[in-house]
Amino acid sequence: MAFSGSIQDLQRAEVVDSTGTKVGKVGQVYLTNDSQEPSWVTVNTGLFGTKETFIPLAEATFSGVVITVPYEKSFIKDAPHVDEDGEISAQQEEELYRYYGVADDRGTAATGRGTDRDGLGDRDRDAAPAGTAGTDVGTDRDRDLDRDRAGKDADGVTLHEEKVVVGTERQQTGKARLRKYVVTDIEQVEVPVQREEVVLEREPATGRDAGRVGEEEVEVTLSEERPVINKETVATENVSLGKRTVEDTETVRTEVAHEEVDVDGVQNARTDADRDGRDRI
Repeated sequence: MAFSGSIQDLQRAEVVDSTGTKVGKVGQVYLTNDSQEPSWVTVNTGLFGTKETFIPLAEATFSGVVITVPYEKSFIKDAPHVDEDGEISAQQEEELYRYYGVADDRGTAATGRGTDRDGLGDRDRDAAPAGTAGTDVGTDRDRDLDRDRAGKDADGVTLHEEKVVVGTERQQTGKARLRKYVVTDIEQVEVPVQREEVVLEREPATGRDAGRVGEEEVEVTLSEERPVINKETVATENVSLGKRTVEDTETVRTEVAHEEVDVDGVQNARTDADRDGRDRI
């Protein structure tokens, strides 16, 4: 990476991958011992940023406060882990070179880092010589894995899969109305009543009566009680509409898709699953 700014500019930068996705903010900057040029940066990845991942700057571009690297975020997160101990050992640097497919054409390189993100350029740097190509490669298994990793960035594909995200939405299912209407019933009540009747009463007359013999009328008024119906309206009950929530469980089914890969034109292709038990090309 051709860089003409200050180390502080890099330390304030943000790293984005080849697709424009944010990888994270720069944590540390590493320099070469001979030219003091920036060679690596670290970003915090993993759950809650608990892992510091190294990214080479050889093919990166820097613009303003953004460092763009030619790798995808998932590829960067799978890079070999290097402890934050102040320097990169020769073996660790060689492993990182192999993983990213970056050629170490700088001869003997070294790395250094200050203890403060904002003051790296003004602090002393610990240095360690870079390893030479082929250090601790060891077995055929390691060499095969190195070649696979080196080709992932340039000639690889990213696999995707669909994951079911289930939620709920509220829909109107109906309306309820409260109305009242009149119902007529027949009510029967026993009411005690009184009436007058004519009773013929006789009793013997006493003494002499100077009356005359002839016709005579006597009139008696009779009366009786009759039921009288009156009605009054009284309140009997207050009724209103309310709502309550009832919890239930429904089972939903849907189709999800995922991507797989086939290798065409290559016989006896080996996958990572052949070497480390993971089902991955």
